[in-house]
Amino acid sequence: MDAFESAGIPAFGPSKAAARLEGSKAFAKEIMAAAGVPTAGAEVVRDVASGMAAVAKFGLPVAVKADGLAAGKGVVVAQSEREAREALEACLVERRFADAGAEVVVEAGLVGPEVSLIAVCDGERVARFPAARDYKPIGEGNTGPNTGGMGSVSPIPDVPDDLADRLIDEVHRPVVAEMARRGTPFKGVLYAGLMMTADGPQVLEFNTRFGDPETQVLLPRLEDDLLEIADASVAGRLEDHPVAVTDEAAVGVVMASENYPGEPVTGDPIEGLDEAAALGAEVYHAGTAADDSGRIVTSGGRVLAVVQRGSTPAKAREAAYRAARQITFRGAQMRGDIAAGIASDEGE
Repeated sequence: MDAFESAGIPAFGPSKAAARLEGSKAFAKEIMAAAGVPTAGAEVVRDVASGMAAVAKFGLPVAVKADGLAAGKGVVVAQSEREAREALEACLVERRFADAGAEVVVEAGLVGPEVSLIAVCDGERVARFPAARDYKPIGEGNTGPNTGGMGSVSPIPDVPDDLADRLIDEVHRPVVAEMARRGTPFKGVLYAGLMMTADGPQVLEFNTRFGDPETQVLLPRLEDDLLEIADASVAGRLEDHPVAVTDEAAVGVVMASENYPGEPVTGDPIEGLDEAAALGAEVYHAGTAADDSGRIVTSGGRVLAVVQRGSTPAKAREAAYRAARQITFRGAQMRGDIAAGIASDEGE
């Protein structure tokens, strides 16, 4: 974004300095502390011994996070000291994430449902999207290692609009004000990943972009013009109120390659895309490519997200899984419980 600005070309997104909210978890913690934003206690460490001392201080479970960007794989919620040590060694000794893991944030473990709250900012004003929920672990029941997200749903009944507005006031606005105070105003998309604990909401992380798979269930609900929202953010004339969305629900189911979130198996032909589209699904491609014969094949970990809308989360969920089952490739992984709790609340 900085290069575009220096060339006089309007660009939607944060400056390099403002994007550190995502690029460094330690920096994000510093900003949250200065802004009074609720978040778990944490320490930044550079060696395993210091990390284990922090683990002993916070107790179990404990989150071990590579400070920098690690493609959604740099966070381990350790349930044992052994697991915590292995995560620390992966970053600090094995250098699995290179410079992104040269520093590690050891954070007190939190318990509760996660919520994603995305807003567009113009350096001063904030326009939020509805709350969404993503499902990060690879396994059903939120088991197994973390991924970049295995599915999502919006809206979520436990975060209605009035609560979402309060969260914006407690999280996004103070952060935007603190960044402006430091001379690095935040423009673009500010994504807050929160955990709704028994002691109240706590921020887990920030992204400085539209994060998937949440965006894939939010944009299909959008009634406002996204280009106009982006232009208002760049120009500093954003309307300080929530964006307009439909009353419909949307559910997205991610299909991942064999062995993901480890080194994924790639190059397998994907069948059934036309059949899923015929059912009305919006199929978002992520880890796909065309081979020499023009066939669509797998080329990454998270391959596709299959999204459907419906009058309720239960109906959207049913439609999304019906469409996803049309798509096949060797070793495909797909959680079967995306939005299941929300749908069950409706008496599915």
